[in-house]
Amino acid sequence: MQSYVYFMTNSHNTVLYIGVTSNLVKRVYEHKNCVDKSSFTYKYNSHKLVYHEIFGDICYAIEREKQLKNWKRIWKNELVNKKNPNWDELSII
Repeated sequence: MQSYVYFMTNSHNTVLYIGVTSNLVKRVYEHKNCVDKSSFTYKYNSHKLVYHEIFGDICYAIEREKQLKNWKRIWKNELVNKKNPNWDELSII
């Protein structure tokens, strides 16, 4: 089963949320529609998908998420800039 590590940000690209999921479309929908009012993405209005990686095994995705959460912000920004230099919304939701 495919799994994903993804970054959500706010409209000013000043906040980054890193998550992992096995259903990216569903998870992005949940963030955009504020399903969990106590979530980080709700609190910081992080409803824009700007980056994702695909994995064939959830264990690797979880490992990558943990790695990325320990990175400096500048490194995370560089990762997004390589694949999405304009920080465009990547979801079709």
